[in-house]
Amino acid sequence: MAKDKVIVITGASSGIGEATAKLLASDGNKMVLAARREEKLQQLVSDINANGGTAIYVLADVSKLEDVKNIAQVAVDEFGRIDVWMNNAGLMPLSEFSHGKVSEWDRTIDVNLKGTLYGFDAALPQMRAQESGQFVNIASISAHVSGVASGPYAASKFGVWAASEALRQEEVKSDSNIRVTVVSPGAIDTELPQHVTDPEQSDAMKGFYGSTAIPADEVARSVQFAINTPENTSINEIVLRPTKQFM
Repeated sequence: MAKDKVIVITGASSGIGEATAKLLASDGNKMVLAARREEKLQQLVSDINANGGTAIYVLADVSKLEDVKNIAQVAVDEFGRIDVWMNNAGLMPLSEFSHGKVSEWDRTIDVNLKGTLYGFDAALPQMRAQESGQFVNIASISAHVSGVASGPYAASKFGVWAASEALRQEEVKSDSNIRVTVVSPGAIDTELPQHVTDPEQSDAMKGFYGSTAIPADEVARSVQFAINTPENTSINEIVLRPTKQFM
């Protein structure tokens, strides 16, 4: 098992990001954890360091390119390299197009898709200079299956999937030894349903997640598997659902 990697995680203050940070820190990796909520980041870093791990945090809004570039700079200044960059920050507002929640659509694209692209821009120069690295991009089942009320969210997550595949091909072409992994989870016990402001969809999501969702630790273990695979092998895509989830 590879250890002592420098791993950046965005959206690290809760859910999949938090669970993955704790698991990978327990493997002996150095964690650079980014999010907007300082109090939660402080507690997470304190917990990791108290348990013998190594972690620092950076306040960042991934919809702002300068914030994302600063994450990369802090990682390099502190640890000298970036081995894994996990684009995890995300929102899941759901509503039908006819409800016209345009500001939510804009924010969804800014965080989910542009935030991922900004991560590429921030970390790729360092990884190419190292001639190694890995991007782990958290997409969604909605990158593969769209439906009523999921349009903007699904579009953002399909964009993550499509951009990831383009990056994978580019890095193979450049012989950079940079790997790209997309993880597409189904219903996971996170804060995502809290982003739904449409009353009808909010009630439906709370019921569905309450009866179906699995712990964020399951996604964390998938990420652990992907980054610990030998460097001559790239796990390009992982799709995971609760066993009882149909779509």
